[in-house]
Amino acid sequence: MVSGETVPGKSPRPPGIVLLGGNLRTVVDLTTRAEAAGFDSVWTTEFYERSATISLAAMAQCSERVTIGSAIAYAVGRSPLVLSAEARDLDELSGGRLILGLGTGTRTMQRDWHGADPEAPALRVEELVPLLRRFWSMDDQGVDHDGRFYSVHLRPTVDVVPPLRRDIPVYLAGVNARMIRAAGTVADGLVGHPIFTRRYVEEVVRPSLAAGIARSGRQDSDVALAGYVICSIHDDPAVARAEAKAQIAFYAVVRTYAAVFALHGYEHDVDTIRAAWKRRDREAMIDAVPDGLVDIMAVTGTPEEARQRFSEDFKGLYEHALLYSPSFGLSDQRFSDNVHAIIETFGR
Repeated sequence: MVSGETVPGKSPRPPGIVLLGGNLRTVVDLTTRAEAAGFDSVWTTEFYERSATISLAAMAQCSERVTIGSAIAYAVGRSPLVLSAEARDLDELSGGRLILGLGTGTRTMQRDWHGADPEAPALRVEELVPLLRRFWSMDDQGVDHDGRFYSVHLRPTVDVVPPLRRDIPVYLAGVNARMIRAAGTVADGLVGHPIFTRRYVEEVVRPSLAAGIARSGRQDSDVALAGYVICSIHDDPAVARAEAKAQIAFYAVVRTYAAVFALHGYEHDVDTIRAAWKRRDREAMIDAVPDGLVDIMAVTGTPEEARQRFSEDFKGLYEHALLYSPSFGLSDQRFSDNVHAIIETFGR
């Protein structure tokens, strides 16, 4: 595929924006501003100090038009029943505007944060997503399921009220080929990682997604690709580039993401970043990120430079391009300022 072309049958939507950082008041303010500026979608995520579902509820209440999505909420730590009920409520609260994006996180997150078995995460989500859909389409007969990871025997004790939508879109996060195939097999879309590059998408992501779609018997147009784009905007381009480097360094320490860096020959640089991380030397981490990585993984600079970089390097790469402010090392105020700059730069 020629750089800049889109996949046949898949039309890119206008850019969306990801909100990760700040507090719930910030989430509400930025969602309102993004909708007013004409953004197509607003997405949130979660970490150990923030719940995606609560942020989504706040976003649903303060907006009327934009799609709201989780990119991602954890697929572990919640039972399938609780997860399906939360998604059902959020979809109703938003008037049918929800995309439920799910991810398992790294093995460390699964085991040490959620107390979950990290075995075979791709197989786990391949079982989870169809089970969620069974809950949304459940009738008075209930749900019986005995699988490798989940066992459910639910007999309704009151009349089953159908959800607003039985077909809530479910996206899965994936970085490596096996999890990407899982998304193609059972999900409505894939949420790509912030460190994805055009080359990684074209050589690894699209073929792996297509392999999963083939397993499911569906068409390529049935499964969308959403992808983060690291975006830092500042009147001083050096500041913007340093913020992007900090975010890339943060991801480089995670071994799950090694394949992306390896494809471009940056293994030695990643080793240096990880060594600095072990010493908790943040400045050395950032300094170890080559400019070449920023060039292929991020959009940085002044507003005009950022628009040009996005158009040249990321336009048409995803069906949902999700502009994403760095947060690692940024103050709440600088995070908010950067998201405002993204909204002003890429809004209508």
